[in-house]
Amino acid sequence: MPAEKKLSISVCIIAGNEAARIRRTLESVADWTSEIIVVLNDDVNDGTDKIAESFGAKIFREPWKGFGAQKNSAADKAAQPWLLNLDADEIVSPVLRDEIHRSLAQPGGHAAFCFPRSTAFCGRWIRHGDWYPDRQTRLWQRGKARWTAAQVHETLQVDGSVGKLHGELLHHMADSIDAQIKKISAYSEAFSREAIARGRGASASDLFFRPAWRFVRGYFFRLGFLDGWQGAYIAWMTAFYTATRYAKVRAAQENKTGPD
Repeated sequence: MPAEKKLSISVCIIAGNEAARIRRTLESVADWTSEIIVVLNDDVNDGTDKIAESFGAKIFREPWKGFGAQKNSAADKAAQPWLLNLDADEIVSPVLRDEIHRSLAQPGGHAAFCFPRSTAFCGRWIRHGDWYPDRQTRLWQRGKARWTAAQVHETLQVDGSVGKLHGELLHHMADSIDAQIKKISAYSEAFSREAIARGRGASASDLFFRPAWRFVRGYFFRLGFLDGWQGAYIAWMTAFYTATRYAKVRAAQENKTGPD
């Protein structure tokens, strides 16, 4: 898209050491958006900042505050009337780019837009099960939305209607089983801390029936079996993650109360 047709969008990215992945993300937006804001963790040392600067990004270094707070910090620095949040492992597809262009020309009174996200896992784009369509609300009018303060699984709270787009955001997350296992450990730990802070316990249903339901829902009702062995593994992994996070809540409860 020619420079004179750049959209009035600030791209907002938060990142750690992402030198291996962030270039593709920036390449997907640099030619058609007006501003790129990158908030880096203060310990980033792998050259992520240099790569972002080569695309004209404005770089800020801040201590880690949690996903929601960090994303709000990036949004607060944006100057354009529309904001687009991306992770450093996501790419705006050409179809989604063109749809965004058309939508902002005639936003129809919407304060924000959501779109599907397709994730690449072990050599396959996942388009069924619990991982798809995985709609993400990531494009919004400045001042019309804020991220929740959750440590993980933060959401964008929008003041107004949300329009639906159909072009895909492409998610190139760490494409290995080992990487997913590490995420289960980190995310379940954050979940358990937040649950305990809210006074949320873990029942027998949470530990036994909820994980089983997550597998059945993802693999059968949401057609995860159409994604081959990757779909089967994702369904089992989601069930295991569900069991793990509630097991950690139960363990934290018992450690807090002590032995009977």
